[in-house]
Amino acid sequence: MADYNNFKVETDADGIALVTWDMPGRSMNVFTEEVMEELDKIVDQVAGDAAIKGAVITSGKDTFSGGADLTMLQRMLGMFAAESAKDEDKAIKLLFDNVGRMTGLFRKLETSGKPWVSAINGTCMGGAFEMSLACHGRVAADSDKVKMALPEVKVGIFPGAGGTQRVPRLTDPQSALQMLTSGQTLTPKKAKAMNLIHEIAEPKKLVEAAKAMIKNGLKAVQPWDEKGFKLPGGPVYSAAGANLFPPAIAILRRETYGNYPAASAILKCVYEGLLVPFDTGLRIEQRYFTEILRSTEARMMIRSLFVSLQELNKGARRPEGVKETKFKKIGVLGAGFMGAGIAYVTAKAGIPVVLLDRDMPSAEKGKAHSAGLMDGAIKKGRATEGEKEQLLSLITPTDDYALLDGCDLVVEAVFEDSEIKKGVTEKTEAVIKSTATFASNTSTIPITALAKNSARPKNFIGIHFFSPVDKMMLVEIIMGKKTGDKALAVAIDYVRAIKKTPIVVNDTRGFYVNRCVLRYMSEAFQMLIEGVPAAMIENAAKMAGMPVGPLALTDETAIDLAQKIMKQTIRDLGEKAVDPEQFKLVNTMVDTHGRFGRKNGKGFYDYPEKPAKKHLWPGLKDLYRQQDADSIDVEELKQRFLATIALEAARVMEEGIVIDPREADVGSILAFGFAPYTGGALSYIDGMGAERFVKLAKKLQKKYGAQFKAPKLLLDMAQKGESFYDRFDPYAGKEKQAA
Repeated sequence: MADYNNFKVETDADGIALVTWDMPGRSMNVFTEEVMEELDKIVDQVAGDAAIKGAVITSGKDTFSGGADLTMLQRMLGMFAAESAKDEDKAIKLLFDNVGRMTGLFRKLETSGKPWVSAINGTCMGGAFEMSLACHGRVAADSDKVKMALPEVKVGIFPGAGGTQRVPRLTDPQSALQMLTSGQTLTPKKAKAMNLIHEIAEPKKLVEAAKAMIKNGLKAVQPWDEKGFKLPGGPVYSAAGANLFPPAIAILRRETYGNYPAASAILKCVYEGLLVPFDTGLRIEQRYFTEILRSTEARMMIRSLFVSLQELNKGARRPEGVKETKFKKIGVLGAGFMGAGIAYVTAKAGIPVVLLDRDMPSAEKGKAHSAGLMDGAIKKGRATEGEKEQLLSLITPTDDYALLDGCDLVVEAVFEDSEIKKGVTEKTEAVIKSTATFASNTSTIPITALAKNSARPKNFIGIHFFSPVDKMMLVEIIMGKKTGDKALAVAIDYVRAIKKTPIVVNDTRGFYVNRCVLRYMSEAFQMLIEGVPAAMIENAAKMAGMPVGPLALTDETAIDLAQKIMKQTIRDLGEKAVDPEQFKLVNTMVDTHGRFGRKNGKGFYDYPEKPAKKHLWPGLKDLYRQQDADSIDVEELKQRFLATIALEAARVMEEGIVIDPREADVGSILAFGFAPYTGGALSYIDGMGAERFVKLAKKLQKKYGAQFKAPKLLLDMAQKGESFYDRFDPYAGKEKQAA
């Protein structure tokens, strides 16, 4: 038997080869060039050995596989870019051939003449699930840990190793399209109902069940390779096909506004592929995949939503040489909505938490928030009563500061009032050890100012959560002027422990995220004042790729909060710091009409009793003279929303508030959903090119005002032909981390 680095091959007395995939030094198996080369040899070994009747492939780890290592795709794109400079046609051919390697390997496996069974023992994603679909039999363990998906569309590509051809030949085309275009995750039960797996087995008997399929005479031929094969949903050119594909195109357009080329390519691959023999379908898929890989959207999304996100989640910005903190106890000050949410995610991570408020009823109410969240999870089948009890046992509600003794970290989440924050800081520091870290969850007060209340400002840091804490995946870590490396390391360790993504921000008004969000809302206010119909404002934002319209977002955060922020800004920076017309609009909404937002059922939208849906307040059109909708350039509205946010992100980089472009990009997507297909606020500029973006900004500035003035940094980048990832190279001086 040959020796392999990533696989172990053992043949039993029945002549069945067990191929165990277990990559050394990795927590999860992924497809790399070496893995594909070894699997190719194993297929030859199984096919060429008359003593081997068939093969079972499984994982030696808790998970089956995360799919392809997307940094491999990045390397392919780098080779393509280098070759393109010399000969574009040759470069495209090289990319096409590279893209087809995995497709060819899986096709070789399924036509090898020996039956293969995939024994799926945990998470099985992307290329790994495509390999499983190429196997003649598929058995999944009956476990909550088993999740199967083809999620590539979420990072700007699509299942390009046969996924778009095998799935619609195994299940009905409607379910296939839904799964492929959404990246939907399947449980074993759902996958079996869709005919994507054959059996579900007890985890301990998984391999046994897989071997039994081969012993029981599993055919070494796929259904689509047999004569007389019929598509599960009938031919494309049939009544069923006519009822499926035109609406599917319309639904995709409605959901994506044409912003995601990979999703459109999936429809084309399925439609065209089902009209031709299987091998021709694979060739069609390979051509579309090559085309999509060359798109700006794929390049930017792979970088931000896969590579950068993984690197930040692994602690890319953590200071070196500081010992990792294993948290024994964490304190949370303030048991209101934010504090209660922070306590919940901390306990969910298995960390004991002391939840402190001014009196016991308030602290108990905060703990009850966690009970409510767990009840909701139980109702949806995502948690058990035992898990609820375990989580609640980790939360100690109290009004006694003495219980904070022994905390490694205390997170303050009390009311946004400097005096209240001063009081709780002093009381806490009197109890906790001198080496403990104190963090404030403020969203408006500069951390450096709050650190003046501390006797040890080097241990004082900002940890800014977003609401609702249990759902929002981003956390801003804010450095005060005196914050030390240890406090930063502790904060990053904590955010990673609760399975959220940390970005590091230097101290400024509004930090990073809120500065960008306020620009988004401000541009919508400006459009209202210009007489752009409110429905056009909301729809243009969604067409630009934003998940929530700016008026709806303002309602969620509260219009009276926007008023408070404007008033505070005027107090701190003077009247010129706030647009007087926008201030007047907000005052009219709050003071004249009593419209505070969703919280009082009336804002830019009306919020009637359920089941009625929210709708834009008809009175908006009476506030300003309305423009004729046909005279408004929708493309320009879309550009205004994206450009105003991107310009603010550029200013933040220029000011040194954010110093790593990965954080600016990932932060903009995770915090407020900045058009994910762009790869984030800075990648939007990089994808367009600084020179072209500056031209757009100048055009918008001339027409709409100073908010579109490009900072000097961008003008300099445009002149030098630089991108943000050139200028602020996060990998300068160090090897790029493997994903």
